[in-house]
Amino acid sequence: MDSLVQFLHAPPLLLFLVIVALVFDFINGFHDAANSIATVVSTRVLPPRLAVWWAALFNVLAVFVFGTAVANTVGKGIIDVALVDYWVILGALSGAIVWNLITWYYGLPSSSSHALVGGLVGAGLSKAGVGALVWGGITKTVIFIALAPLIGLVLGFVNMVAIAWLFRRWTPVRVDKLFRRGQLLSAALYSLGHGGNDAQKTAGIIFTLLVAGNILGAKDEIPFWILFTCHIAIGLGTAFGGWRIVKTMGMKITKLKPVGGFAAETAGATTLVINSAFGIPASTTHVITGAIVGVGATTKLSGVRWGVAGRIVWAWVLTIPASAAIAALVWFVLHAAGVAPSAPAPAP
Repeated sequence: MDSLVQFLHAPPLLLFLVIVALVFDFINGFHDAANSIATVVSTRVLPPRLAVWWAALFNVLAVFVFGTAVANTVGKGIIDVALVDYWVILGALSGAIVWNLITWYYGLPSSSSHALVGGLVGAGLSKAGVGALVWGGITKTVIFIALAPLIGLVLGFVNMVAIAWLFRRWTPVRVDKLFRRGQLLSAALYSLGHGGNDAQKTAGIIFTLLVAGNILGAKDEIPFWILFTCHIAIGLGTAFGGWRIVKTMGMKITKLKPVGGFAAETAGATTLVINSAFGIPASTTHVITGAIVGVGATTKLSGVRWGVAGRIVWAWVLTIPASAAIAALVWFVLHAAGVAPSAPAPAP
């Protein structure tokens, strides 16, 4: 707890930036609430208000289940931690928060994770150029922009086909009754994966801030109090989550029944656990969207509203460059004001 005591006596600027990071975490939960509850709400298994509190509970409990692999990737594997200062983090968080609010306003389920990665890239490039980037972590993240929804789609399709075969002799009423209960479990598992992957990203940012403030060393482990605080923040954000994206995710992509919601959520949860184990900051939005599309495609391809899916994909494509551009703009404004220093030129 030494780091917590030092943090509480830290300069006001550091305290302010940690609060901004937690605001991003809250908005992440608010923005991504739809990922956790869209299927369980659209199938009318739970009313919206009860569904978000159910999801929020498991967002918080995830702190006791997952390690810190994703937090380490975000904190150390996107830009060189030696170049990070308070202003780089402020630019990165600004890019992520602004892009999240824009996509929330238009009801587009974009990725909070990739918005944060884009913000780090944009602010890091602005300060020190291409040399600031850690290509291993960036490459891994970019590859899974395509792979994560594809894995979710395949698993959603396979789950739905397997369930249809296993319960082929059951009446539709019996199947519906069983999976209405099953969706409580699958929604909990998905929310557990959501909290375990997304809260760690903010923990990685706060860890980097504490390294910049000389409270922690770059090779230190991330303290539990940081992880727990981030899980609380994302849980609160989920509890106040927005209805706009719920409608897109749960009602506009394809028509879901409880059995389909169960298949999609278990597929999404499995994908997120795999990503968390390998330290990949996957997009929970991409994963659940792919899983819902996979479930819808088991009936017929026309069961998926591809126009809506296309709008979502465009939001995915634009997220990293858009948040990077916003972060770069914020950093350059701070630099022009004489606040944010650029990196020193390398020695000849």
